[in-house]
Amino acid sequence: MADAEYTPPEVWTWNKESGGRFAAINRPIAGPIEDKALPVGEHPFQLYSLGTPNGVKVTIMFEELLELGHSGAEYDAWIINIGEGTQFTSGFVDLNPNSKIPALEDRSGPTPFRIFESGAILVHLAEKFGAFLPTEPAARAEVLSWLFWQVGSAPFIGGGFGHFYAYAPIKIEYAIDRYSMETKRLFDVANRRLAETRFLGGDDYTIADIATYPWFAIFVKNLAYDGGGKFLSVHEYEHVNRWVNEIAERPAVRRGQIVNRSMGDDSKKLLERHSAADFEGKDY
Repeated sequence: MADAEYTPPEVWTWNKESGGRFAAINRPIAGPIEDKALPVGEHPFQLYSLGTPNGVKVTIMFEELLELGHSGAEYDAWIINIGEGTQFTSGFVDLNPNSKIPALEDRSGPTPFRIFESGAILVHLAEKFGAFLPTEPAARAEVLSWLFWQVGSAPFIGGGFGHFYAYAPIKIEYAIDRYSMETKRLFDVANRRLAETRFLGGDDYTIADIATYPWFAIFVKNLAYDGGGKFLSVHEYEHVNRWVNEIAERPAVRRGQIVNRSMGDDSKKLLERHSAADFEGKDY
């Protein structure tokens, strides 16, 4: 059913915020609005992020690499508070012209360079360290297919279902139904795959799992969207639940999930991460 109270004008203009939680982070223009440099730490990788599902992908990846013994994967994780507009500062826009977290600067070589978009960051790190991405062509293609399935699907889950179900200033039945249907379809896609294989890419844990886990775990564990997991009956997806619960027990995943987290109990969040010692005293 269409919203009877709104008729689109002939030409849309930006003359008000869209309303609802996170409304202030959206605008129809790109580029910086404040001249401000980003902090830089001592490690080879400088991550600028927030503890959202897209941000958690990368902190889990770093912690998994360190867990494997790749000392060259040491990183500084700086928090980007999107509610305060830090993503629109000149320093951040230089790293990511799209003004979205996460953004990474690789300073491990003679010339620092940027990588933005979470999927690109995961591929870069996997290739750099030779981990979590197979090299055999067929296996590699399978993992990359599931990785980019997730990258393409995230907007339906977060900006779609999450926004209209939990954050929009008014409840719109059509929008909630539309994105509930698509989110459940994505769960069904994963459930059917995971009925056949232990992980999304096959028998081995890969960047496809690292990318997808944070988005599905928030439903299985009811961590976001005002009970969205119950609303969508995600307990019915047996194989997704098995997969989420297995990955949730990995020590690196438990650490990565609290990095750059800004909400919740202090013991379960780590605003910035600069060394393994920062996890001391944290409940992860």
